[in-house]
Amino acid sequence: MKKIIIALICTLLILLSVYAYSLSKNPSDEVNLMVHNEIVSANTEFGFNLFDELLKEDLENNIFISPLSITFALTMTYNGSADKTRKAMAKALEYEDFGLDIINETNAALMKILPKADKKVKLHIANSIWAKKGSPFKKEFIKENKKLYNAEIKSFKGSKDADAINKWVSKQTKGKIKQIITYIDPSMVMYLINAIYFKGSWTDEFDESRTREKDFYLLDESTKKVMMMHNDDKYSYFENDMFQAIRLPYGEGRLGMYIFLPHKNDKKSLKKFYGKLNIDNWNKWLGQFKMLEGDISLPRFKLEYSKSLNDVLKELGMDIAFKEGKADFTNMFNLEKGMIWIDEVKHKTFIEVNEKGTEAAAVTSVGMQVTSAAPSSERFSMIVDHPFFLAIVDDDTNTILFIGSITNPSE
Repeated sequence: MKKIIIALICTLLILLSVYAYSLSKNPSDEVNLMVHNEIVSANTEFGFNLFDELLKEDLENNIFISPLSITFALTMTYNGSADKTRKAMAKALEYEDFGLDIINETNAALMKILPKADKKVKLHIANSIWAKKGSPFKKEFIKENKKLYNAEIKSFKGSKDADAINKWVSKQTKGKIKQIITYIDPSMVMYLINAIYFKGSWTDEFDESRTREKDFYLLDESTKKVMMMHNDDKYSYFENDMFQAIRLPYGEGRLGMYIFLPHKNDKKSLKKFYGKLNIDNWNKWLGQFKMLEGDISLPRFKLEYSKSLNDVLKELGMDIAFKEGKADFTNMFNLEKGMIWIDEVKHKTFIEVNEKGTEAAAVTSVGMQVTSAAPSSERFSMIVDHPFFLAIVDDDTNTILFIGSITNPSE
């Protein structure tokens, strides 16, 4: 039978300009009740697991991903899975202990809470489903994604409609990501796209007059010149025998960037830190931050990251979802089991950090193919002049938007 490729370009999680900061502390109680902490924890654990697999492939170069983007993309796809494929995806996503209703309810609630949480932050989340006219998709699958993820339902005929999809992407991301599709193959039957735009600024901006050119020490012991920003204030800070860590808040303070800096600048120390980066330690560390006076020096940087996630997702247990003849997405299309499978999951991100704040963007595409403890009274000094870990987090829901290993801010 004729081959059909379903490119589910799920998630353009494009968190742009973090030029402000947190989200308001007053989301409605009704919406908050729908955010189940265990699902958020599962999302965090999945993000760390995925990040760990990427680190195994490449520890020395920059890695920057959006766990939220990837989660939304795969969860929308998960809604169309069945039987062994659903079980495999649940294992990878850390959803094995939860029903589909509570998973969708929490993700839908996050989509409502995050854009409204801080009046000083512009956060826009948009979803769309582009279905090829005449393709045998299940109306219930479309209906549920429209209801739960507020997806716009659109149609396309062929390759000429790539421009329309790219224009939608560009509009939702304020032009930061202008293109996600270069060509629509005649066998493509669906695209699922999620876009998030974020704009804010640091609560306490860095003074540009204090920015100086300094050395940044790479893992191979060579150096790169970077523009180092400086500030001093009272920050939420934590230090142990392995690293220093600081939280730089955005906007009204609910959302912030966490920076973890290993004490020693070598592969062994960085690997040791990432070996400890898991959901249990993450929660333990965040509970030990205390407000302290101190100085922070942070490089101004800008980078892009692009990665196919097929291999890492297979390592996490999703292998069957990529197999022709075995994958089961019969809750998505009126096709027999094995006739549709994931062809490729792509992830692309962008981040820029400067004196004003942070600008970040991410795109996740899922393509499917078918055939027929700190000292409380001391002042700290933290100079981020060697490889470090960062995370942009909404502290009220504990949702991680972005995480990254920055080994060379001058790339």
